[in-house]
Amino acid sequence: MICLDKSYFETLSKVPRLNLINSCMGYKSANLIGTVSKDGVTNLAVFSSITHLGSDPALLGFILRPTTVPRHTYSNLRESGYFSVNAISESFIRSAHQTSANYPKEVSEFEATGITVEWKQGITIPFVDQSPVQLLCKYLNEYTIHENGTLHVIASIEKIYVNESMLSDDYWIQLDKGGVVSINGLDGYAKTELLERLPYARANKDKSAF
Repeated sequence: MICLDKSYFETLSKVPRLNLINSCMGYKSANLIGTVSKDGVTNLAVFSSITHLGSDPALLGFILRPTTVPRHTYSNLRESGYFSVNAISESFIRSAHQTSANYPKEVSEFEATGITVEWKQGITIPFVDQSPVQLLCKYLNEYTIHENGTLHVIASIEKIYVNESMLSDDYWIQLDKGGVVSINGLDGYAKTELLERLPYARANKDKSAF
């Protein structure tokens, strides 16, 4: 096993360092955040930092890079107070990844990438029509991570839309049934496959059962 210490990877140029640090902690969720500006321009951006924060109340969080340059997702969700989270599936990996390009604010990533926008009745936030799991989220708070200037945005989950075939009787969502993918690093997309669903772990279980 090779050892790459901090003094070594700090000497790497930008792209190799990004690849190394972004991939070393394993697979991450692959989602598109959908927003709309006050002028009605839809926006879509790929995020791999969306994480579960709690179930009661239902909360999630994601990391936003420093706002020293325009961040259209951030400005839109602060104006409207809402955004959508849309799981990326195998069927539209390439177009989803293309949303990470630096488009001008007046350009909709939906139109630029060919991803179909879905509008739900009574909701003014855009969703990804091709996505098998969609969340409507409400902005609650944000915290500055002073060590690198990023923001941790906190939101409540207001609505969950999911393909019925993916939802089990106990309300567990089996993501691989919808072809949902994960992200390795910045640009590696991987299939998900359920290996085993295990019972609640208890400390009195004998190790011979593992």
